[in-house]
Amino acid sequence: MIVRSETVFTLHTAHTSYQLAVGPEGVLLHTYYGPRLPDNAPALADGRVPHSDPGCWPDLLPQELSGSGTADNRTPAVVPEYADGTEAAAFVFDRAEAHVGKPQLPGLPMFRDGNGVETHSVFLKDAGGLSAEVRYTVYETEDLITRTVVYTNTGAEPLTLHKAASLSLDFAPDALELITLNGTWAAERTPERAPLRCGIQSIGSMRGIPGHAHNPAVALCHADTTETTGEAWGFAFVYSGNYLIEVERADAGERLVMGIHPYHFHWTLAPGESFTAPEAAMVYSDQGLGEMSRRFHNAIRTRLLPPRWQDMTAPRPVLINSWEACYFDFDEKKLLELAQAAKQADIDLFVLDDGWFKGRNDTSSSLGDWVADTRKLPDGLPGLCKKLNLLGLEMGLWVEPEAISPNSDLYRAHPDWAFAIPGRTPLEIRQQYTLDFSRPEVVDGIWQQLDTILESCPLKYLKWDMNRSLAHVYNAKLPAKRQGEVYHRYVMGVYELQRRLTEKYPGLLLENCAGGGARFDCGMLYYSPQIWCSDNTDARSRLVIQYGTSLFYPGCVMGAHFSTVPNHCTGHISTPEARMAAALTGTFGFELDLTKYTEEELAALRPYVAWYRKHGALLRGGELHRLVDPEPNGLGTAWMIAAKDGSEAAVFALGDALSGAHGIASPNSRTRTLWEALV
Repeated sequence: MIVRSETVFTLHTAHTSYQLAVGPEGVLLHTYYGPRLPDNAPALADGRVPHSDPGCWPDLLPQELSGSGTADNRTPAVVPEYADGTEAAAFVFDRAEAHVGKPQLPGLPMFRDGNGVETHSVFLKDAGGLSAEVRYTVYETEDLITRTVVYTNTGAEPLTLHKAASLSLDFAPDALELITLNGTWAAERTPERAPLRCGIQSIGSMRGIPGHAHNPAVALCHADTTETTGEAWGFAFVYSGNYLIEVERADAGERLVMGIHPYHFHWTLAPGESFTAPEAAMVYSDQGLGEMSRRFHNAIRTRLLPPRWQDMTAPRPVLINSWEACYFDFDEKKLLELAQAAKQADIDLFVLDDGWFKGRNDTSSSLGDWVADTRKLPDGLPGLCKKLNLLGLEMGLWVEPEAISPNSDLYRAHPDWAFAIPGRTPLEIRQQYTLDFSRPEVVDGIWQQLDTILESCPLKYLKWDMNRSLAHVYNAKLPAKRQGEVYHRYVMGVYELQRRLTEKYPGLLLENCAGGGARFDCGMLYYSPQIWCSDNTDARSRLVIQYGTSLFYPGCVMGAHFSTVPNHCTGHISTPEARMAAALTGTFGFELDLTKYTEEELAALRPYVAWYRKHGALLRGGELHRLVDPEPNGLGTAWMIAAKDGSEAAVFALGDALSGAHGIASPNSRTRTLWEALV
């Protein structure tokens, strides 16, 4: 609900309020974000009344959109460059509008429109000729508020945006702590929590993707905030490219700025043109980090995922992926033997991973040539699909649409489609280049190949991988002064291709991946209902990775598979129960060579599959309660997934050897922890 007076705007969700007010000199002030206020709450509810003084220094004002080159010396949200070379921007209030529903963001993902959604737009202007529509959308039942900014050149000369953040939020002085999700390949999204120190702390990516090192979501909280008590503010960026999140502690308080990374970003606006910044999402909790997470989880499930996959009661297929069973070494006979074993375990869907296209026997060739290798698949993909269907299995496929091998027919035909800087040797990483998806004709070319596959073969699942960072980013079709647009245009090209896939084939289950979890973000979840969580399938590692991931993202979006021991990534040996627990609280699948299993061992997997099918709605749509953190104690971990109505709960507890069991219990009975009690 949105309550407006002439100069005060209060945005109410079911349990929270976000308030802004117009100051005496027209500056848009942030005055409150916390527990729900009365509908007629006055401005400056957090006690910063002195900031209404018109003589107040700008760097003491709690601003909603801070510009550069003024006396506000904190990190700015906006840095324009006007035709005369000046970079000052001081935004003042112009007008405000409110309406039911939510406008689309052209070419960008966002939390979706629907019942109970209201949008409040505040229009600001700078004397130099730049206006900003700061757009807030309120999701009342989900306790979520999203924000974006539409920047428009209202002047008579072109201008350039060097920084165009989506979110800028000032807090009153407080002893806050910052929580980030950090890591590396095969060890993504480990929570790190530390008090804010004076100055600027930041995380971000300049790789063209969010990367393994940091996730584009952060939380602020007090030192005494726990899983169940205390205040927490959570922020997630709905974007899949370069980003920067800055948190500055200054005399006037703390400021958080979230948006596209200004590195190699400059966007030229001719008179009348606009630039829409990607969306940022925020939630507040006064019941600890657990409730903050549950609010994000609920909003992602009900408002962000593709509509086809928002129903958590609808079954999702249990799949087996061929990668750790075969790698590149397979033929159709070997695949069908694996499929037969999978069917004995009651698996639904067979995913053919890397190595299926012509000439692809290792990483040195063939990316971009999305045609089946008939030496491995004599009847092509349609023939394999028919044979899998006869076994009672659906078929899925792995692709890496953004990649091109130097040794490929596509590169020989279109070498200019790969990123390269004139006069420099193209930069190979992992023996591959990256296609320039900032160019529509390149996106069209890959779309034609993928569409041909999907037209000829009734695939039910597609795994979209991306295995390197962007480098030598240059678009030969753009002038020099617009090369700073290429990174963002690239991401827009990725979104465009995923939009085409999901619109033409709405029943296709799309799973995103980027060397594991390097593109695990809300932008991807708009197109795909699940993302491969990490290339590390070891149970010990996965329980830490998935625990951290759950701070913002629900288990139903975490690609998770039961794999072999010793684990191929870590060499660890863990119990079947631990491996099942990690997989069951994700999307649940298998990734191992089941042809090595005996009939008895295959039969032993079936009860787990049956249990997942029986309780899948609870696992996908239930509320997560993190009980024991796996990291600090080293002795084990525990978590619970409870139905919203309290009718049932799944409790998972794993001891110091990461062995243990999981159980289903009603809230009024003693929790059962032995697997045998469930079957």
